[in-house]
Amino acid sequence: VTFTPTVEHCSMATLIGLCIRVKLMRSLPSRYKVDILVAPGSHSTEASVNKQLNDKERVAAALENPNLVDMVDECLAPTFG
Repeated sequence: VTFTPTVEHCSMATLIGLCIRVKLMRSLPSRYKVDILVAPGSHSTEASVNKQLNDKERVAAALENPNLVDMVDECLAPTFG
């Protein structure tokens, strides 16, 4: 999955990518391998963001942080209105 942040210095790019990863992890069977990437040339720290989003240990560590999990859950919560 490739996504484009709103601006090239978007501070939320990692969180957006993590939300995409969590949504797919919850929606797809575990046999699927998912790569989350920032669109080439769309972020100033593209390589760093891509590395964080596709490192299993970093993702697991992020999902152990209750504050971060709450933020991800809030991002993925359905909105009505």
